[in-house]
Amino acid sequence: MNAGRAALLSAPSPAAPSRPQPLLRHEHVWLAVVLVAMLAMHLPTVRSIVTLWLRSATFNHGFLILPVAGWLIWRQRAHVQGVAQRPWPAGLLLLTMLGAVWMLSEVANVQVLQQYCLVLMGIATVATVLGRALAAAIAFPLAYTLLAVPFGEVLMPALIDFTAHFTVTLLRLFGIPVFHENNFISLPSGNWAVADACSGLRYLIASVALGMLYAGVNYRSTRKRLVFIAISLVLPIIANGLRACMVVLIGHWSDMKLAAGIDHLIYGWIFFGMVMAMLFWCGVYWRDAELPPPAPAATAPTLPVTPPAQFAGMAIAVIVISAIWPLLAAYILRAPVDATPGPSLTLAAAPAPWHASAMRPGDWHMPHKGQPQRISRNYSDGRRTVSLQLTWYRHQYEGYELLAQVQRPVLSGVPQWEEVGARQRTVLIATRRLAIRESIEQSASDKLLVWRWYRQDGVELASPQMLKLMLAKAKLSGGNDGGAEVVLASAYDDQPATAETAMRDLLAAMLPAIDQGLRHVDR
Repeated sequence: MNAGRAALLSAPSPAAPSRPQPLLRHEHVWLAVVLVAMLAMHLPTVRSIVTLWLRSATFNHGFLILPVAGWLIWRQRAHVQGVAQRPWPAGLLLLTMLGAVWMLSEVANVQVLQQYCLVLMGIATVATVLGRALAAAIAFPLAYTLLAVPFGEVLMPALIDFTAHFTVTLLRLFGIPVFHENNFISLPSGNWAVADACSGLRYLIASVALGMLYAGVNYRSTRKRLVFIAISLVLPIIANGLRACMVVLIGHWSDMKLAAGIDHLIYGWIFFGMVMAMLFWCGVYWRDAELPPPAPAATAPTLPVTPPAQFAGMAIAVIVISAIWPLLAAYILRAPVDATPGPSLTLAAAPAPWHASAMRPGDWHMPHKGQPQRISRNYSDGRRTVSLQLTWYRHQYEGYELLAQVQRPVLSGVPQWEEVGARQRTVLIATRRLAIRESIEQSASDKLLVWRWYRQDGVELASPQMLKLMLAKAKLSGGNDGGAEVVLASAYDDQPATAETAMRDLLAAMLPAIDQGLRHVDR
């Protein structure tokens, strides 16, 4: 009896079930505080993102990206609870680097780089405050937030060019005679143009967003996710070419009674929906099984406890580092713009046989914001005409610089021009190599070959990216932030080589005068 009682008293009591970790803990509160503070410190960048979401139908999906990423994280909540969370000090270095790049892009006014840096700083903040292990566990939802940046319009010319060539190739396979020039397609039944809305950019962006979401929900293998996302990237480009060909064929076979108006956009979205449905249906066959439920709380390993003070200290460090760069950018850009007119931009007379005349109101011109000094003239040798346009900003600042985008006004009776092709090349003028950006501007009845290049602090260049870097360097060092642009344009009928010859001849005659005029204002 006593032995039995002693055995009963010495038997171990059953382990009390451990209490499940709460979903919202103090470290999550600190993370929320840091993210809100970061958004407030970079409010102009946040505003630029939301403005593009509102203004462009191409990027309306941006409002859904962050909620979807949050839902993807919520789906993993049971598994994330078993991940140790502790601050990652090395993340402060990553945040410092991202902040420095953001500051440079702010000074140079490179908006898309600012936006990507801000989203990446948010991702890095999660890893810094809560730890690399947690960031790795939710890496896919964090990467999904990068789709919130309204990026893609730079791809539009390439997409238009691919769609036009793809459509023409298929039409010729059908035995239909077709004439193709730039983004214009002419058939015996009528004429077509691959406009911005037909580039397929919206399909591409929608496909990538949906493809990433589908891959994140249905696949756990990184390889499967990357393959499916790659297919989601390539498929809409090909599908848009098929859609464009289908629309042209419908219009051709119906004698331009169908698919010649808004209905061809409706056909396009229906076709895109069918393509995406087929992609998702095929993707089901490689779907990964669901993760097994986490171990019961009684047998789950005990996670190391990180003192709350460490999370608080790391959160404060992140806020301090994040605040440095907006303050530094504001300090660099603090200088008021010098409103004095400065030296006048001049251009010596052209040598014979060239004669200058004023440009007419309907002539094509390169638009710029603000009130830079300009010289715009038409030069003729009796047989050929070339326009020469010089633009000079004494100071460049946000919204008033050589690369500031300008929306051309739609005016009655004035040709509406569209850039249908561009590339960078080097031309040899006498013994001088000159890097230029060559493009083609086209209206309903005219085509122009256009050459342009920039001059920043005495350096000639054709790359907009290099121009931005040089402008940032000038502002950081307190140097000359003035800049000039030189533009030549000449009309042609069939072959741009005729316009190129005329532009070469004028440039050989006027290049010394252009150099002299720009050196005069660049002192």
